[in-house]
Amino acid sequence: MSAVLAAADPAHQSDKPIRVMVVDDAVVVRSLLARWIDAERDMEVVASLPTGREAVAWVEKNDADVVMLDIEMPDLDGISALPLLLQRKRDLVVIMVSTFTRRAAEISLRALALGAADYIPKPESTREVTTSVSFRRELLEKIRALGRRRSSPRVTAPRLVAETAVAPRQRIGKSASVESVHGALHLRPFSNTPPRALLIGSSTGGPQALTALIEKLPAAIDRAPLLITQHMPPTFTTVMAEHLSRAGGRGAHEAEDGEPVLAGGIYVAPGGRHMRVVRGADGVRIAIGDDPPMNFCKPAVDALFSSAAAVWGSAALAVVLTGMGTDGTRGATDLVGAGGSVIAQDEATSVVWGMPRSVAQAGLCSAVLPLHEMAPTIVRLFSGDRP
Repeated sequence: MSAVLAAADPAHQSDKPIRVMVVDDAVVVRSLLARWIDAERDMEVVASLPTGREAVAWVEKNDADVVMLDIEMPDLDGISALPLLLQRKRDLVVIMVSTFTRRAAEISLRALALGAADYIPKPESTREVTTSVSFRRELLEKIRALGRRRSSPRVTAPRLVAETAVAPRQRIGKSASVESVHGALHLRPFSNTPPRALLIGSSTGGPQALTALIEKLPAAIDRAPLLITQHMPPTFTTVMAEHLSRAGGRGAHEAEDGEPVLAGGIYVAPGGRHMRVVRGADGVRIAIGDDPPMNFCKPAVDALFSSAAAVWGSAALAVVLTGMGTDGTRGATDLVGAGGSVIAQDEATSVVWGMPRSVAQAGLCSAVLPLHEMAPTIVRLFSGDRP
């Protein structure tokens, strides 16, 4: 039996270009980013400034949708300017721009906790910045996704419509909150098999969501392994794993090729490499691969989910958190085909409702939930309960 989540049509998106302010003390980089942005029909640069102090002064009298904020600047650096910018425009979208160093990774994750919407690592040298196709693509994608989110009001109060009587095991899906959806979302029944592994995929907004979720998951983590693929570069995943260890009170770490997958362990896919699981004679182990990107992503959620489908089948529970794009949908298809279950984050609590929307609209989810409802639901599922 199935249930349907129905919601109002999306609000009309503004035809006005996304207004972007670029803040970077390097004139070559600042000019290059401005040129890339102005070349896009749906974006325009409204200010190009060399210091955080000038950016704060500009925002007091003018408006922008998105600020590209460099971390390392004289006079007033990015992490110091960030709270001042948000004090003046609370809904301002700030994307931190940093290098791949550990210090930059630490500052970027701290900035997310202070209210930055996202970060983007930039190549070390100016020459690499000018020639990096992936950096340019990621920059423009994030401006577009986050800028449109700021300018598009959301529709609330969706309806849950049951096509047939909803069985007790489906009631978790009743609390789903889905907004601005084209058409209806079909919810599947949860697997009858209690889960033995928890898999999480996330991207833009993921570090904040992961921290909030893992803080409330100790009871589930103690029962099973938790494997996480977050779209992040090397070094950043190392730092994020350390942050998650503190948040969850459990030992999160970057996964290593060949290590056993054990209950109570939190395994984070290393930046720049795919993480899979494989079953051998001595149990389940991690497999780290350097094969090409999937969905422009490396690590990719699809790699983790598809491999988990083969290993745990109906005992796999996957969660798709906030993020751009469609990574995770193909893997979720494999997982559901093997009898497993998928939960997606709802639009209202997602920074970008791309990845979770994709799996939800594909009819792969057993629940679409706001972030604060996920942990209680997951804990109940791992305890064998079917609310």
